[in-house]
Amino acid sequence: MTQTLAPAPETAQQRAVGLSRARRALRAVAIVSCVPYLSLKVAWIAGSRVGIPDGSSLLEHRASIAVANSVTVLMDAGVIVLALVLTRPWGLRVPAWLLALPAWVATGLLAPIMAGFPLQLAVDALGGTADTPVGGGEPFLDAWVFGVVYTGFIVQGLTLGALFVLYARDRWGRLWEGRVWELPVGVIGAAQRAVAVAAAVLALPPLAAHLVWACGGTVGLDESQAADRTSGSHVMEALSAVFLALAVTGGLLLAFRRGRALPVRLPLALAWVGSAALVCWAGWLSLAPLTDVGGGATPLMNLAYAGQMMVGILVACLGVHFLAERSASRKRRTT
Repeated sequence: MTQTLAPAPETAQQRAVGLSRARRALRAVAIVSCVPYLSLKVAWIAGSRVGIPDGSSLLEHRASIAVANSVTVLMDAGVIVLALVLTRPWGLRVPAWLLALPAWVATGLLAPIMAGFPLQLAVDALGGTADTPVGGGEPFLDAWVFGVVYTGFIVQGLTLGALFVLYARDRWGRLWEGRVWELPVGVIGAAQRAVAVAAAVLALPPLAAHLVWACGGTVGLDESQAADRTSGSHVMEALSAVFLALAVTGGLLLAFRRGRALPVRLPLALAWVGSAALVCWAGWLSLAPLTDVGGGATPLMNLAYAGQMMVGILVACLGVHFLAERSASRKRRTT
């Protein structure tokens, strides 16, 4: 994989990546946008209670929360590392998998926030139920913390996404040139179609669950989770269904070569964003109860998360096979 996705001559790419003022500006904004989140996390690890109200459940599990905060500090620091890799000439020598994997994970963690937070604000402004604690207890965090943190995440996602698209275009842009109708049905076409169908079938149970929860249903939820449903919760459930649809659509388009007039980058983008959001966000929600804050996931919720991750992994495999196949075919044509 690393060898088949080798970069073009380095001198041209060094000029494109290393000397662009636009990319330097994007890198600076991406790094600065990490400061508020990292500052809050470091302060909490050091024992500060800034942004944490009295009675918050965060104060009851200091050890586990400190571990979780340390992990998230490392994760957000990875944004800074990625911004440097995507804008420095030495970043062109990074193996493809070593760059693509963390970029895919960052996409999966940031995309739901980038889409969900503005929608939640819009729904609340139109009269939705604002997030309130169960039984009228103390809030989890002060309201301003969410605005500061999520705004930073959105800026990180926009800038890092733009940098990655520019980098990928310079290094691998030839792999998604043209339109879907130009794609040859390769030797592994039958296997691709089987994987795409399997992903579509596996997506049905979690899709149904998220649609029920998005519409206000409480099946599979315990009493506290049912009582804690808000308009923001419904928005995120609806987005989970949307990401399932995006991933399955991208996988089917790639495997069956449908939408033949579409540019190749469209199904690849759907598969990339959809699979990343399914795997990484569902994985994050599955691990969140380990911090001992709030209730754990119910069996039905765990099944939905597991289904999402399986669908995302299958679609991601389709994307990897497609890129490897197209890289190999182009290499054969040039020899």
